[in-house]
Amino acid sequence: MAEVLDQAEVDALLAAVDSGQIDQQTAEVLSPPGVKAGATKDVRLYDFKRPERVSKDQIRALEAIHEGFCRNFGASLSAFLRTIIEVRVATVEQLTYSEFIHSLPNPTCFNLLSAHPLEGQMCMEISPLIIYPVIDRLLGGSNNDLFIPQRPLTSIEWRLVGKITDRALQSLNEAWSNLVEVEFEVPAVESNPHLVQIVAPNEVVVVIGFELKMGPRAGTMSLCIPFNVVEPVMGKLAAQSWLSYKKKGVNSEQLGKIQHNIASATVELKAFLAETTIALRDLMTLQPGDLLMADKNANEDLKILVEGKTKYAGRLGRFRKNKAIRITRQTAPDERL
Repeated sequence: MAEVLDQAEVDALLAAVDSGQIDQQTAEVLSPPGVKAGATKDVRLYDFKRPERVSKDQIRALEAIHEGFCRNFGASLSAFLRTIIEVRVATVEQLTYSEFIHSLPNPTCFNLLSAHPLEGQMCMEISPLIIYPVIDRLLGGSNNDLFIPQRPLTSIEWRLVGKITDRALQSLNEAWSNLVEVEFEVPAVESNPHLVQIVAPNEVVVVIGFELKMGPRAGTMSLCIPFNVVEPVMGKLAAQSWLSYKKKGVNSEQLGKIQHNIASATVELKAFLAETTIALRDLMTLQPGDLLMADKNANEDLKILVEGKTKYAGRLGRFRKNKAIRITRQTAPDERL
């Protein structure tokens, strides 16, 4: 329908017709309220099906949190699988839950997550393109010419995947601990993501996409966080508070845990009595009781290596009827003994 003019606009239009021209004052009368005559309108598109409820600063803060998760999870997974696993944040975007579900393959590895004390549920999906190579690695395979089956995971495969998700949840707990103390758990798993509805289809969710690489194999992992789950703590994601968090160093509790774990690690220790050279013909004729002459005197320091690197100097001796070496001093890595 055509727009109905009010009385002031009608009078202004009649005056313009009588004069044969429209002056500046009349143009301002004909212009919409709040808009100056001749000014260009700044039109912004807004999709009511996808309202933006998370600000850009909060998106960047979530990305920074999960970049720390990537470092911890990649290191934990690399140690567990005994191969290099690269994990990085690929995308951070807000979608509707329906759009997220329809973007996932079927079947896939779909895990429901609870984050006590936050109310509601999250979900984590791991692509079959990377989960089957990981399973093959756990079972001793080489991932060469591995066929990716289009079927749900078996019970045994779910048990193996649980070892991966446990490490992911542990890294999530550490990454989120500076935002809020939460404890992630997996109450249920599913192969068909369309059978799971944690929120309404049009509810806004933040989807954090990760890329996982293991040698020539690569795949994705998605963490879906409904807005109503993290809404109580969204105020802590302000840029100022997040920057102040990033400047904090390692606290004493974390330092104590690191020192405790390192202290129980085993290292290889070797001691070299002496070094010399010998002709191959003499080596082939050696017999028990033969003597080998070395350039080192018996009262000189011996070289002690820790994990293949020169670390200490010591003297040969005896302790309780056992041969022993007393450490006399610490040496430089390049010092020759």
